[in-house]
Amino acid sequence: MKKKLGFSFDRRGAVAAVLASFALAACGGTPEASGETVVAASLDGEIEKPNLKFGFIKLTDMAPLAIAKEKGYFAEEGLNVTLEPQANWKVLLDGVIGGQLDGAHMLAGQPLAATIGYGTKADLIAPLSLDLNGNAITLSNKVWDMIKADLPKGPDGKPIHPISAEHLKPVVAAFEEQGKPFNMGMVFPVSTHNYELRYWLAAGGLKPGYYSDGDVQGVIDADVKLSVTPPPQMPATLEAGTIEGYCVGEPWNQAAVFKKIGVPVITDDQIWNDNPEKVFGLREDFAEKYPATTAAMLRAIIKAQQWLDADGGANRAEAVEILAQPNYVGADAEVIAASMTGVFTFEPGDTREAEGFNIFFDKYAGYPYYSDAIWYLSQMRRWGQIAEDKDDSWYFETSKAVYRPDLYLAAANKLVEDGVIAAESVPETDGFRGEQEGFIDGITYDGSKPNEYLAKFPIGLKAGDTVTASGVSGS
Repeated sequence: MKKKLGFSFDRRGAVAAVLASFALAACGGTPEASGETVVAASLDGEIEKPNLKFGFIKLTDMAPLAIAKEKGYFAEEGLNVTLEPQANWKVLLDGVIGGQLDGAHMLAGQPLAATIGYGTKADLIAPLSLDLNGNAITLSNKVWDMIKADLPKGPDGKPIHPISAEHLKPVVAAFEEQGKPFNMGMVFPVSTHNYELRYWLAAGGLKPGYYSDGDVQGVIDADVKLSVTPPPQMPATLEAGTIEGYCVGEPWNQAAVFKKIGVPVITDDQIWNDNPEKVFGLREDFAEKYPATTAAMLRAIIKAQQWLDADGGANRAEAVEILAQPNYVGADAEVIAASMTGVFTFEPGDTREAEGFNIFFDKYAGYPYYSDAIWYLSQMRRWGQIAEDKDDSWYFETSKAVYRPDLYLAAANKLVEDGVIAAESVPETDGFRGEQEGFIDGITYDGSKPNEYLAKFPIGLKAGDTVTASGVSGS
């Protein structure tokens, strides 16, 4: 039987347990070896700030916020929440840092990057993961036509998935012979999309380029050059020929299918199965100043996550109609449903089962694992956004500072006590998932050994490597 974690633990106790496990890891052990589970912070009390404004980008994975608003979960918790779409991820980040927004639907890498001072320096936290999976990589019709004939086919004549980036090699070479760069888009330098696209390209033997200190372009020594485009603008940018493909969340891959301007070739769960996608991010000082408010808004979002995954997705059709409203995602319901209701369309006539494409509550989707944070930090180092080597303990300490499972547990355990969610839906863990497989390159990820993990990649920075404008060199 699952043991409940009560509210008798304060945050100092939670941090002490975590630090004990990190200290062991720094001495050569692993965090799991301590046997310490993360415990809930004590966040009882009256709501300090009932009127709140949250930001989001027009993507289907903002659904927990929309559902918490439309189904009355925020109101049940005594909160009056306004949801406000933002123009792009930078505007959203600045809004949270500047206090115009109390919290936001964020890229998982944003609070981590801000905390370590990559781009903008600010103390942000991620007390809740919003979802697993939800992205895809789409190629232009021109590039799809160049690779389609050579793809392995199944008995039905359709391409076998997942499709490796190795099939792009002759296309990239053809562009190079013509003196043209092969350009692809992603949504932000520290986005999941950037790291997933880079992971897929590198797994296929293509170099996606490196960042140097102070460089936000990330195209040094690149076979494929990546650039930033806000999610809703991806289809138009592809259609204009500015890029030959992109990695983005839904519904903007399906939009390319419906407009017949591009073809998705791989979903992100085929790159890294059940990967964490977005988080709910806010300033650390907000959570410290308004602890009961923080707990209340997390409870409301967890209720919405459960609603989205309840009864095998029985509520997804209603969710699609809500998200289609112009004040939320604002895309046609048919386009949103093409990925939100347990299927994914790659081409007209090629719609496949994809029950796990969007996961909001199942598989502990809401729990902010330290190992998830460490994966993002490892990719920042792999591609040069973290300019110098860091020891394992740095990864542990940084993840602990930003990802806050103690706050998640304070909210989730109260819902368990109230009979709103099942005890079995809340994990007992030290914050690490353990060894994870399901990556397209077959490499196993263990968040307790970040430097050992980085050493496994054929393409990517190795220990001692630095990047300058002229390329990569060992130190």
